[in-house]
Amino acid sequence: MTTRENVLRYALEQFGTQPEYLWPKSPNDGVLRHQSGAKWYGVLMNLPRQRLGIPGEGTVDILNLKCGPVLLGSLLGKEGYLPAYHMSKGNWVSIRLDGTVPEEDIFWLLGISYDLTRPKGRKKP
Repeated sequence: MTTRENVLRYALEQFGTQPEYLWPKSPNDGVLRHQSGAKWYGVLMNLPRQRLGIPGEGTVDILNLKCGPVLLGSLLGKEGYLPAYHMSKGNWVSIRLDGTVPEEDIFWLLGISYDLTRPKGRKKP
C-alpha cells in the first residue's frame, strides 16, 4: 500500500525535494515544490472521508497532482481518483493513498506532475 511516507521518500529520491508544511492549522498537510522556483507539483493532505464524498468514518490521506485535462478525464472514472481538492479541477486530480491506486501508478503520475510544473527551460535532475 502506498503511504504518505512512500510518496515523500520517492519525491526525495527522484526529485530531491522534501515537503514544506505551510499551514499551522493543518500541520501534517504539505506541498512538494520544485527546488528552483516556487511551483508546486504535489500536495499531501489528510482529510475527513465525508468531505471527499467517500463512505465511512475517519480520515484519508490524499495526494493532489497536476495531470492535464485529457489524462484527468480517464483517471476520474477509476476507483481511488477524485476531483482535485482545493486545486484546479480541470488540471489536477486527488489520489487516495489508501491502497486503492497501485503505487507504480501514483509514482508515474507524480513524475508527470513534476514535469508539467517544471519551470520552463529547466532539465529534469
